Amino acid sequence: MKKRIENLRKVLGKGEAALITEDTNRLYFTGFKSSAGIVLITKNRAVLFIDFRYFEKAQKEVSHLEVRLAKRVYAEICEMLKNEAVTDIFIETNEVNLNELKNLRKAFEGFNVSEESKISDKISNMRSLKDDSELESIKKAQALTDEAFSYILDFIKPDATEREIALKMEFFMRERGSEGVAFDFIVVSGKNSSLPHGVPTDKKIEKGDFVTMDFGGVVNGYRSDMTRTVAVGNVTEKQRKIYETVMAAQQASLDMIKPGVACFQVDKAARDIISNAGYGEFFGHGLGHSVGLEIHESPACNTRDKTPLKKGMIMTVEPGIYLPGEFGVRIEDMVVVTDNGYENLTKSPKELVVL
Repeated sequence: MKKRIENLRKVLGKGEAALITEDTNRLYFTGFKSSAGIVLITKNRAVLFIDFRYFEKAQKEVSHLEVRLAKRVYAEICEMLKNEAVTDIFIETNEVNLNELKNLRKAFEGFNVSEESKISDKISNMRSLKDDSELESIKKAQALTDEAFSYILDFIKPDATEREIALKMEFFMRERGSEGVAFDFIVVSGKNSSLPHGVPTDKKIEKGDFVTMDFGGVVNGYRSDMTRTVAVGNVTEKQRKIYETVMAAQQASLDMIKPGVACFQVDKAARDIISNAGYGEFFGHGLGHSVGLEIHESPACNTRDKTPLKKGMIMTVEPGIYLPGEFGVRIEDMVVVTDNGYENLTKSPKELVVL
């Protein structure tokens, strides 16, 4: 945590301060989860201003910042800014909306609340590169996710509903230590599986259905993300062809992953295979995204992102083909970029499972 604060300080000049208000960023710099609070970082001080609800716990858990009970938080911050000879305040421009900016400028009248994005950009860059402790938490979350996939296979059968399967998976993961769900689970079957972000319904699974499950766990605030598509009873030749196309597309993208390769190039590897198979118009989302304290972080593997991959980035690789009114297939792994390639954190098998 101290290193993160020192790293952020590197972009602060004389008379400048960083104001961090967004929940996830605050957690990243404090290690303390709360629904409120402000972190102020100057060249000389780093302070967590927290209200009465969290003060006692924050005092016990946060040791690398000053923890102050905030009663009149903006007035107290202004006093500190004056004492530190701060003239310019930099905020998380990527998270603050126009109304919030207006309120901040009113609260800090007499200071320059800058719209420059250097703090947001720096934080985004820092969070994109996971350190060993972050990686360990993500690996544990993914291990729970793999266990849930193995567990749920025994319950995917005709007459089970999408909603029942989703609830069983969530309960299983929470029972084994997941702090919650990484996002609302997607469990869709049959025609519903053509919906990339479909929600579980009371639809009963039928023989011949594809069932797509997109789910993840949470450990120490860090998330996992994987998708598997399985078949029930039997598959048609068309279903098998689509599945094998998606799996080949995913492997082509995985083979591209190493430091220096641009995100859009990884996306293109999968997109070319799907397009050449005649299904390009049915792969309408990006190939993947980074994962950490949030399920969608930067960078993203899509057609536009030119960010070069770097060691320590966590990326999902999740191509899919979705045929409206028929069925869909998505396969998703989560990987970490290494010195010369990647380590696949997702251990569940990808060969087509027919239950």
